[in-house]
Amino acid sequence: MEEKKEFSINLKPEIATGKYSNLALITHSRNEFILDFAAMLPGIPQPEVVSRLIMNPEHAKRLLLALQDNIAKYESQFSTISLSDNQPQQGFPIGGNGTRS
Repeated sequence: MEEKKEFSINLKPEIATGKYSNLALITHSRNEFILDFAAMLPGIPQPEVVSRLIMNPEHAKRLLLALQDNIAKYESQFSTISLSDNQPQQGFPIGGNGTRS
């Protein structure tokens, strides 16, 4: 049986407020995944990146599994999350499934 490790994190107030994002662009190279979170808002001609995360492939996969687990828990508690038909099938308008050099 795997033992769960407990730890605490330090969440600074300026980070705790979070950033709003309704657009994510994901690219990858052999060694890392780059996730750019942006906000596309009315009256602003171009989406602005509000945060960038860079992680290795193993951590990117762990993030995927953690999101799948949390979405399943959310849907069992509240209801199924439905995706609107006017969004691209890739997601949220998530794009950029290409590679970087």
